[in-house]
Amino acid sequence: MGRPVILGNGALTVGLNDNGFVNDFYYPYVGLENLSNSRLLNHMIGVWIDGVFSWVDSELWSRTVNFESKALVSKISMRSDSLSLELVFNDFVAKDKDVFCRQMTIHNNSDKKREIRLFMHQVFQISHAGRADTALYQPDEKYILDYKGSVSLLIGGRKSNGDAFDQFAVGSYGIDGKEGTFRDAEDGELSGCAVEHAGVDSVIGFTTNIEPFGQDVVDYWVVASSTQQDAEIIHKDLMKSGLNDLLDKTRKSWNLWLSKSDLSRKSVSDELSEATTKSLLIIKAHIDKRGGVIASCDSSIYNYGRDYYSYVWPRDGAFVLWPLIRLGYKTEAKRFFEFCSEIMHPDGYMMHKYQPDKAVGSTWHPLLHGRHSELAIQEDETAIVIFMLGEYYDYIKDKEFIEKLYKTFIKPAADFMSKFIDKQTGLPHPSYDLWEEKYLTHTYTTAITRKALLVASSFAKLFGQHDDHLNWNLSAELLFENQDVFYDKENKMWNKGFSITDSKDIKLDTTLDVSSWYGAFMFDYYKDNKSITDGAKTIEVKLLNSSPTGGIPRYENDSYFSSTPSYKGNPWFVTTLWLAQYYIRINKTEDASNLIKWCLAHAGQSGTLSEQVNPETGVHTGVSPLVWSHAELVNSILDISS
Repeated sequence: MGRPVILGNGALTVGLNDNGFVNDFYYPYVGLENLSNSRLLNHMIGVWIDGVFSWVDSELWSRTVNFESKALVSKISMRSDSLSLELVFNDFVAKDKDVFCRQMTIHNNSDKKREIRLFMHQVFQISHAGRADTALYQPDEKYILDYKGSVSLLIGGRKSNGDAFDQFAVGSYGIDGKEGTFRDAEDGELSGCAVEHAGVDSVIGFTTNIEPFGQDVVDYWVVASSTQQDAEIIHKDLMKSGLNDLLDKTRKSWNLWLSKSDLSRKSVSDELSEATTKSLLIIKAHIDKRGGVIASCDSSIYNYGRDYYSYVWPRDGAFVLWPLIRLGYKTEAKRFFEFCSEIMHPDGYMMHKYQPDKAVGSTWHPLLHGRHSELAIQEDETAIVIFMLGEYYDYIKDKEFIEKLYKTFIKPAADFMSKFIDKQTGLPHPSYDLWEEKYLTHTYTTAITRKALLVASSFAKLFGQHDDHLNWNLSAELLFENQDVFYDKENKMWNKGFSITDSKDIKLDTTLDVSSWYGAFMFDYYKDNKSITDGAKTIEVKLLNSSPTGGIPRYENDSYFSSTPSYKGNPWFVTTLWLAQYYIRINKTEDASNLIKWCLAHAGQSGTLSEQVNPETGVHTGVSPLVWSHAELVNSILDISS
C-alpha cells in the first residue's frame, strides 16, 4: 500500500494511505524520524450513528483518496450508503506552522435528524522502542499531549460551534496483551482515561447533531513542536479561529510556489498539465527545508524489506531537482548543493546515501573485494551532482553561487574523479552501479563521470583556474577515447560494464541495461550516433513491452521484486520515460507521447507514480510515490512541450 497523498512543509511530512488514514508522520526532518506506528497500526477513523459503530476502512464504506491539482491539500471522500453518511476531508500541513490539519465535513444523507459521533484515533511512537512515551489529557485547554523528550505532539480539534471534542481516552497500545485504546470507541463511548505511559495511543470524539440532508464541519489537528508550551500557543489560535483561514493561506502559498514556473509551463497541454503540477507538488513535499531530497516517504516497504527509502541519495536528489532547475526554482537547488558540499567526504566523493540531518545512511556495499580494500561508493553519485551544477548554471546563470562552491565542492569532486582512473584501461576504477547492485567499471558511470569532468573544466575556465581546466579536460578526453570496450557492435548494444580479473584480463558484463544506453545517449558519450540509434532499437526489441503490462524494465532479467512469472523484470517508470525522452530528441513524438500516456495510465488513483509495476497486473510495486519517477515525468513533459 503506497501513499496516494503526501503532505508537508519541509519539516513536518504526513503520508496518507489508500484508506485516507495517517500512516507516516515525519518530524522534524522530512523522512527521518517516523513518529507514526505505521508498521503495526495506522491512525483510524470511526463513526457511531443510530447505535451502530464502524471504522471507515470496513466493507460498509467506499473511499476515494486524492489531492487537489494546485495545492498539497487532500480531497478525500468516505461514503457509506448503508449508513446514509459521507465524510469529506481536506487535509493539509500548514506552510508556516508545523501542524497537520484535517477539516472534515459530515454529510447526513438521510431524511432524519441524527446524532453522529466521529472518533479520531492516534498512535504515535516517539521513542524508538515505543516504551517511554507519555500521552495525557490537558483539561484546561482541552487537548491530548503525546510527548517524549524534545518532541511534543498536541492533538486537538473543534466543532463548528467552537467547542472542543467532547470525549477522550488515553491508554496502552501493544503491551500487556492490549490491542489499543481504539477499541474503547466501538461502543460509542470513551472511558475518559486521562494519562498513560509506555506504548500509548489515544482517541478523541466529536458529537454533532445534523439535520436531514444537512452537514456539519469538524476541525482536527496535530501540532508538532519541541515543547508543549509552543504547541499550545498554536492550539489556542486554532481553537479561536478554526481551520478555514489556515486552509485558505495554505492553498494560496502552494499556488504562489507553482506560479513561479507558470511561464515555463505555459506550453504544456491541458492533457498533461495536471500530471505536471501534481508531480511538482509531490517533488516539493519530499524536499527538506535544510536541503535534503528524500527518495520516497512511503514507509510501507519496511513491512516487507529491511529498510526505508527515506534517505538522500545524491543521485536521486540531483535527478529530482533537474525539472525544478529547468523551471527556474533556485532555492531548492541551492540548498541541495550546499547540503552536498557539507556531506562530501574529505577526499572528494559522495557516500552511498545520507539521512536528511546529514548523517551517513545505511549501506550494503562492502569495503572489501577479494583481498583488496575498496571504496563503498557509486561514483556516478558524485558525478551527477557536478553535472547538475552545470545545468543550474545554464538555466539560472548564478555565477556567484557556483564560484562559492568551487573550492569546497567542485574542485575536490573533480580532482577525485580525475584520479579515480585505472592505468590499465584509462577508465574509472570500479564502483557500484546506479542500481546499487554490481561492482564494475560501468558504461553509465563512465558516461556521467566524463560529462561531470567537462562541466567542472568549464567552471575552472570560467574562474580562471587554468591548471584545473586543463587537467580535468584531459581526464575527460581519456574516458572518451577508451570507450570502445563498452559498445558491442555485433549485438548492437551497450554493455553494462566490465571487471578486471586477477590475470589482468577484461571480463565483460553483457547485460542489456537501459541505463548503459541512456548514459551514452544523455551525456554524449558516443563517437558514432549509430551506436545510439542501434542501441535504442535493441532495447525496443528485447525490453520494450516485454511483459503484458508494457513499459520497460531496468535491465534484462531484473529480479528485484520479481513476480511469477518474472518475464524480463518489472517495468519501471524511470526507464520507460528515458526512452520517451530519446524519442522526443529524434522527433518521434507520437512514440514518446504513447510512453508518457502509458505512465499516466499506470499512475495511482491520485496521480502518484511508483518505482515499478507488476508486469502482469500493472499494480504498483516498490514505494509509491518514488520522487525520481515524477521528476522524469516532468522532464519528459517539458521536452515534448517545447
